[in-house]
Amino acid sequence: MKSAVCIVLFLFSPLLSAQINHPKASPFSTVVQEVGLATLKVEYSRPAVRGRTIFGDVVPFNRIWRVGANASTKLTVDSDVVVLENILPAGTYALYAFPDEEEWQIVFHKNTTHWGDGRKAYNPEEDAFRVKVVPEQVPTFQENFLITFDVLQHGSVHMIWLWEHTKVTIPMTVDTHKLMLKEIDASLSDSPTAQTYYEAARYLQEQQTDYTAALDYLNKALELGGDTYYFHRVKSLVEAGLEDYPSAIASAQKSLELAEREGKDEFVRMNQKNIEIWSGFLNRDKK
Repeated sequence: MKSAVCIVLFLFSPLLSAQINHPKASPFSTVVQEVGLATLKVEYSRPAVRGRTIFGDVVPFNRIWRVGANASTKLTVDSDVVVLENILPAGTYALYAFPDEEEWQIVFHKNTTHWGDGRKAYNPEEDAFRVKVVPEQVPTFQENFLITFDVLQHGSVHMIWLWEHTKVTIPMTVDTHKLMLKEIDASLSDSPTAQTYYEAARYLQEQQTDYTAALDYLNKALELGGDTYYFHRVKSLVEAGLEDYPSAIASAQKSLELAEREGKDEFVRMNQKNIEIWSGFLNRDKK
């Protein structure tokens, strides 16, 4: 009996191991996007139009859709994200949608174990939340379903879905300023260098906030690292933010002289322009 079983296994073992690795009709794709200090990642499969009518036919209206093909589409965020006033905590979520001609419901779902849309196993009580968006009909044609990110800023981005002539836009925001302040605090508490202080000050200056702390950081950068045209350049901008124009002009003049020595013509011109503007402010105040 054992020998018979062995013969059967021997005869069928080539059939079990001879599966063909063939091209997929809906290839898998991953898109990763940095937004400020946060990272967003989408993993999904990309079905094609192939001459069909997609929404309202291949993808029926008013029924759950897996947002792609094969396994459920996954969105991973490493920081809290706000989606149309709803907080999405850091983690991984399945993306689903309920398309309609006039309005779509976009689902951020906490259960990522379902295959596809989950069928009868899908439970709306496991949704993190749903948001409503209005689809657009666009003139450009998209053959393979595409998820991308666009309209990038330090604290916001649009997640965009494109297929056939349909475009769905989902605005997202991240609190980059809060994350950056944590980054600054951590960096300054661990053997900071002149460059560390400079970068912290430059961020605050670019955000036009807390100029007093920025000036303190720049003074420490100059103390540790010595005179550089870019240290004095940012110092002049911070002093101007504090409306201390005499100090701003003096710092800009120092930056200009150092930039001239190093052949940094662009910084020479930027400093000249600022000196002219701030001198005008002083003359105006004297009248």
